[in-house]
Amino acid sequence: MNAVTDRPAAKAYASGLEARLAVRRGEHRGPTAGVAPGYVQGNLAILPKALADDFFRFCHYNPKPCPLLAASEPGDPRLPALGEDLDIRTDIPLYRIWRNGELVDEVGDLHAAWRDDLVAFLIGCSFSFEEALLDDGIRLRHIEQGTNVPMWRTNITTQPAGPFRGPMVVSMRPLQPADAIRAVQITSRFPSVHGAPVHIGKPESIGIADLTRPDYGDAVEVRDDELPVFWACGVTPQSVIAAVRPEYSITHAPGHMLVTDLRNSRLSVL
Repeated sequence: MNAVTDRPAAKAYASGLEARLAVRRGEHRGPTAGVAPGYVQGNLAILPKALADDFFRFCHYNPKPCPLLAASEPGDPRLPALGEDLDIRTDIPLYRIWRNGELVDEVGDLHAAWRDDLVAFLIGCSFSFEEALLDDGIRLRHIEQGTNVPMWRTNITTQPAGPFRGPMVVSMRPLQPADAIRAVQITSRFPSVHGAPVHIGKPESIGIADLTRPDYGDAVEVRDDELPVFWACGVTPQSVIAAVRPEYSITHAPGHMLVTDLRNSRLSVL
């Protein structure tokens, strides 16, 4: 496979708050991998209140792809459990707006799109466990290249809840076999941000036909001495929401996460 042309790594901020303020000011509009080392990042799903209870149950039934970190009150853009100065309408670099399951717009803030009946859900992101992998000396190609992690829809089914059902989305990182074993051990300690991989090697067995053509994110090279390692991904709700076709919903653009004030170390179970 051909490698993606290297890009400069994203700027690193000293805290989750500093990263959010940079996003709020329009100074950071790209993917958030590596932008605030040590801080938990989350995937966003916003739905009308009428669907909120079913979606909450869907997250409970599917903790690997949808580990729920927090949910807002209807119409409230704050998530105080994740950050005191946090506004879900402004603090993510890029949002996607959906109507009846169809993507209709991508915007840099939600002031014009916000409604009083909306409930925001923040779901744990694999970017958060990457710090532990890097600290152990495991190299992550998408971070080194400054690209978004590659993601695919799979043939792995999720457990339905009400109208919510659909395939699991996975993210992939190419690793040498010894690093893949170590990555399983490390990420198993972080069940709140997807935990251990769901699959290693043989992408065709989970419905992925071509590693050079991800459904979301950017392709990265998988070298001859490496294995593709797949983790459950918080983009799963986008596939599920698209299948439900709610009259109105909002998600983050893949790879463009909310950076919180929580420390990754607090999520480790060991």
